[in-house]
Amino acid sequence: MFNSPEEVERRFREQNYLCPRRVATSVFLSCRLQKPLLVEGPAGVGKTELGKVLAQALGLDLIRLQCYEGLDEAKALYEWEYAKQMLYTQILKEKIGEVLEDARGLKAAVERISAQEDVFFSEKFLLPRPLLRAIQQERPCVLLIDEVDKSDPEFEAFLLEVLSDFQVSVPELGTLKAKHIPYVVLTSNNAREMSDGLKRRCLHLHLDFPAAEQELCIVRLKVPGIAETLAKEVVSFVQRLRQLDLKKFPSISETLDWARALTLLNAETLGEETVQNTLNLLLKYEGDIQKAQKEVAQFLEQKRAAANAPATAPAKDFLH
Repeated sequence: MFNSPEEVERRFREQNYLCPRRVATSVFLSCRLQKPLLVEGPAGVGKTELGKVLAQALGLDLIRLQCYEGLDEAKALYEWEYAKQMLYTQILKEKIGEVLEDARGLKAAVERISAQEDVFFSEKFLLPRPLLRAIQQERPCVLLIDEVDKSDPEFEAFLLEVLSDFQVSVPELGTLKAKHIPYVVLTSNNAREMSDGLKRRCLHLHLDFPAAEQELCIVRLKVPGIAETLAKEVVSFVQRLRQLDLKKFPSISETLDWARALTLLNAETLGEETVQNTLNLLLKYEGDIQKAQKEVAQFLEQKRAAANAPATAPAKDFLH
């Protein structure tokens, strides 16, 4: 448990996650109030990583439910292991025969079998999925419900019910209540609007792409040994790309991948050949790469102009 937002910042930093005060405050309040945290924002800004780092910072297990279209209760909550039940039925065939040996008529046989159904519909044959696993944990855990906006509205309604009571009903077993209320983080890429009911149940946090200064700090932290000039130019160029009309903006993880790749190539500064040969690490669609070509030329031209400027003139800061 965290005692203050400052402690959240410190412990997240120990996990190499730079946590602004606004984010740290939301995480602190979510944990202390025992309310789910709904983190919304574009893809690639660190929403999923926030849930993972929360588990690491608290020293707790992480249970992740990846949402997608068509996800239903069975895949999220539990399933019966029918294959295992059938196997046990075959193994215990002789015993089942003994139970039915002197049964008179079909009705009597059915009644005897139903009296034994607790044997086959017990927790021994229950296959818990992420939601039930989180409820059954012997100690608190972090439940990460990732990309909840990709699920159907019907599943969202079911999820709201689970998060309200932290208990589930299994018809054959009854109601299973959480031994410890998990810390819940939900992420959304805004593919669709979340319901008012879900938003009321959660604390809300919006994450966006970081400002240049913060992204530079992330690059320095995550790519140790990178040349300072290269780090600044990488961040400056990525920030400019995010101003274009692209199908997919470069994420923070793609910025880091590019920075690591350039370091492996022993680059100390951005050059035209280096950028052209590695631009596919930043942009994943050919149309986006073509749109970025003009920006590449302008960026390199400004860089050359700054390098050739008189010594008395201040050098252009590529971060601004």
